[in-house]
Amino acid sequence: MASDIDGTLVRSDGTVSDRTRRAVAATEDADVLFVLVTGRPPRWLAQVTDQLDDHRGLAICANGGLVIDLHTDEVVQVDPFTPEVGREVLGRLRDLDLGLALGVEWPDGFGHDAAYPRGIRRSEQLADGVVDVHDDEAFLDRPVAKILVRPMERSPGELAATVREATDGLATVTWSSTGLLELSADGVTKATALARLAASHDVDAADLVAFGDMPNDLPMLEWAGHGVAVANAHPMVRDAADEVAPANDDDGVAVVLERLLAERT
Repeated sequence: MASDIDGTLVRSDGTVSDRTRRAVAATEDADVLFVLVTGRPPRWLAQVTDQLDDHRGLAICANGGLVIDLHTDEVVQVDPFTPEVGREVLGRLRDLDLGLALGVEWPDGFGHDAAYPRGIRRSEQLADGVVDVHDDEAFLDRPVAKILVRPMERSPGELAATVREATDGLATVTWSSTGLLELSADGVTKATALARLAASHDVDAADLVAFGDMPNDLPMLEWAGHGVAVANAHPMVRDAADEVAPANDDDGVAVVLERLLAERT
């Protein structure tokens, strides 16, 4: 089993319901692999994993760009942009001349330019590894797992085609919120990281169920043997899914997990 977090596993207020907590625990008690697969960076995982009782394993972060060991909170896998490609992507984004605010996710923190609105999500503060970057070259001082593009006047959906064309062959472009485009290294998605993790546990795609709600979940839902969209999902995701479960606020993931576990007995 593999589940996105925001808009899928957790409720709109950021909490994990008791029903979902029990369903995840029952899944793991049945020796069924359960993996969190998220666009979140590692520093934002504890907000969820602390609500999941003893859930400890590997989690896929940054849309497949990072894998973290929840036992140790250490990043164990990075699929970053090479410095050369990262430099080219940043340059092409600047050349669009659309007033884009840029940030990057590193394995150990987040950097953003002066135009990027600090504190736009959760607790983005300097104490959380968030730093101001005054030169694009400084973005590349550390491995870049994800580039964040904040359009100041257009929605991510409206800008996605333009950015895809500008970075074709260099980056994977998607989005998971109303305010950001998210760029990973070319070919890096939630699906590629999940496929590698599943293979390490001898789990075939055909036997894997994945849950999601936004376009960054599409590769994972399409790769898995059974893709489940929650009812509040983006229309693109609902259309691509094999099943539409109740919304995240109605414990959709738990509903499906309970049914699948009952079918095993």
